[in-house]
Amino acid sequence: MIDKDRLAQKCSTWNIQLSGAQLDLLDRYAALLVDYNQKVNLTAITTPEGIEDRHFADSLLFAAQPEVAGTLVDVGTGAGFPGVVAKIYKPDLALTLMEPTGKRVEFLKYLCAELGLTSVEFAKERAEEAARKAWREQFDVACARAVAALPVLCEYCLPLVRVGGVFIAMKGPDAPEELAASANALRRLGGRAGETRAFALPDGSARNLVVLKKISQTPPAYPRNGGKIAKKPL
Repeated sequence: MIDKDRLAQKCSTWNIQLSGAQLDLLDRYAALLVDYNQKVNLTAITTPEGIEDRHFADSLLFAAQPEVAGTLVDVGTGAGFPGVVAKIYKPDLALTLMEPTGKRVEFLKYLCAELGLTSVEFAKERAEEAARKAWREQFDVACARAVAALPVLCEYCLPLVRVGGVFIAMKGPDAPEELAASANALRRLGGRAGETRAFALPDGSARNLVVLKKISQTPPAYPRNGGKIAKKPL
């Protein structure tokens, strides 16, 4: 399906080394994604090189960050990006895939079974509801890609992160402006801005990884319900 040598070469420019077994799993992932996508809308990107660049390389860039270790929750994971790719790259991760759409969760269960991935949990939940249940402040790392603007994402994700953990938002070229707009949200939710790491994806598009640190517990008033978060971001 994908060109494994081409993907390996692209990732090597970031010093990301992939084993033959990992490349085989990614190749199988791509084939399963394209096949399943014919019956459930998972992605608009279905060409081999598009999957390599926009899904796999992008996810591997996140996975290679030193903070990505321990327990990881991928919020709004959709078809498993970046969480499943991170699990393939770092098998020791304890991964929770959080996705409210039932058909996508069924795909994720099927995918992980087909790939033989273990220590993966599936949470058919909205993040703002999950954070009021057993998942509150349980994770070392939270991540989100293409879900919402950063002030909104902070309220979705930071309540899931333990004190001392991090939330890493995968953002495009507007990351500095979104981060500036998130100052109030970070202050209220127990977060603090860390590094913003800028990269160019293989297709030339900009990717910023915004690292937000969890420095204190999130007050019980947060997260609010989804409607309030969307209508009046912090």
